[in-house]
Amino acid sequence: GSGPAGLAAAQQLTRAGHTVVVLERDDEPGGLLRYGVPDFKLEKAHVERRLEQMRSEGTRFRCGVEVGKDLTWDELRSRYDAVVVATGATVARGLPVPGAELRGVHAAMEYLHQGNEAAAGREVPDQITATGKHVIVIGGGDTGSDCVGTALRQGAAYVTTLAIGKQPPAERPEHQPWPTTPTLFEVSSSHAEGGERSYLASTVALQGDPHGNVTGLVVATTEYLADGRRVPTAGTERIIPADLVLVAMGFTGPETTTLSEQTGVDLTGRGLVARGDDYATSVPGMFVAGDAGRGQSLVVWAIAEGRAAAASVDAYLQGATELP
Repeated sequence: GSGPAGLAAAQQLTRAGHTVVVLERDDEPGGLLRYGVPDFKLEKAHVERRLEQMRSEGTRFRCGVEVGKDLTWDELRSRYDAVVVATGATVARGLPVPGAELRGVHAAMEYLHQGNEAAAGREVPDQITATGKHVIVIGGGDTGSDCVGTALRQGAAYVTTLAIGKQPPAERPEHQPWPTTPTLFEVSSSHAEGGERSYLASTVALQGDPHGNVTGLVVATTEYLADGRRVPTAGTERIIPADLVLVAMGFTGPETTTLSEQTGVDLTGRGLVARGDDYATSVPGMFVAGDAGRGQSLVVWAIAEGRAAAASVDAYLQGATELP
């Protein structure tokens, strides 16, 4: 994987004197940085500059290679002295409601990936666009925010963001004193540009026309139960018109089917690649860094873990390491 964790690990190991090859199933390296984060948040010139630096240092990139399919994990392990799994947490959380199969309902990353391709000047057949449409984004996190900004730039008629939970407070709550990180109401640059944000909004169902196209979303007010579960309140349903629904409800974990079948690597109860404090998996010579072992998180954590995993790989290969 050539996302932030993979790139960070590769650069450190190259600088330590190892021969490093980065395998990427997409047509260009960068992972989330290239195809997940829109240009208005991260111009791709910065990604290209770092990739060029890494190529000049000696890191090798092989794109269009899906490990587990084009090259088995066992073949990979036989060719290299160590393997770092940095495939990210790409399995999106689905929307388990009636009508989720309608045309016009898409996973957020599918939409953002195509948007980044188009922004790079590539032709994207049957591109998912928000032009002139009423757009609903389900999920109030960073990915949802990126969908809002992209939809507005594509000329959406209207954009509504739905969050199932309560609107966070504007100031630090008493039960989250410093130095804990408080949960606060945040306004991203995308949200500041336009659209509406609705909280305590539970999606009940999606409606469609006779041709199978989504036309609206049935939403109800969220009720918090004593056991902490959040459920729609009966009798509060309303319909929001929608031509395009983008599901940005987070990610459940990494794609591990071929990895597990071909290597027998241990997984956690959450479906993540199990690892020790040194980022080593249960398979000798195989390490994991970033979201594949941590779960969905921030780019800064992916970079930090990639660098730390590189130090463990160097120690595994050399007996000791001077990498930080």
